[in-house]
Amino acid sequence: MKTQTGFRAISSVKVEDTATWQDSIFLTFDIDWAHDSVLNDTIDLVEASDVAATWFVTHDTPVLDRLRANPKFELGIHPNFNFLLEGNHRNGRNAREVIESLLAIVPEATCVRSHSMTQSSRLIEMFKTAGLTHDCNQFIPAQTGIAIRPWKLWNDLIGVPYYWEDDVHCMYGLHGRMSAFLALSGLKVFAFHPIHVFLNTESLSRYESLRHLDQDPKKLIKHRKKGIGTRNRLIDLMKTPN
Repeated sequence: MKTQTGFRAISSVKVEDTATWQDSIFLTFDIDWAHDSVLNDTIDLVEASDVAATWFVTHDTPVLDRLRANPKFELGIHPNFNFLLEGNHRNGRNAREVIESLLAIVPEATCVRSHSMTQSSRLIEMFKTAGLTHDCNQFIPAQTGIAIRPWKLWNDLIGVPYYWEDDVHCMYGLHGRMSAFLALSGLKVFAFHPIHVFLNTESLSRYESLRHLDQDPKKLIKHRKKGIGTRNRLIDLMKTPN
């Protein structure tokens, strides 16, 4: 397996400087409106491993203060444009309002990954205008065998693709240890969701059957999967020498 050079935050990526991303590990989390107890459970794991991470924020919560207090963590935004696509303005009357409402919560954010990876050339321009510098909306599955790398977009926004995501791993029905993904060359960005870490999700069908409990962690914890799942994979990944 290739030697890793530690964990980094997404904003540290510089396209021309391969030392800022080659053979490093980028741990990212889409918090997806998770209950505070679910979020704190994942934060406990990451802080115990003392590694860097980027957290893409969907909502205001006191837990953001805990994340900000860790110098190895950075906050990005995770805007949800899905309602707009359905003609629903509950999350904002337009894309700019959706972005601005999140930046009002996380004004320090420089990184963005949209919910459902929604992107377009117009959104990319809006991200840039809003002061964001790194766009993480490109997913290239590790099993393609493509050695991925960051790139600079026409407006100088840096594209930082990712190649592993916990729910997609389940949808593909993949097995094996995280070391198999670390052995691949190129940029190594992993995307986790606290709810899947909390449940130790191994099957999206089981997760979907429990969605009605996602804001009731006391009941939800009773359904945590025993054995190999997302939680084990995160812990396994964080055991990589930092």
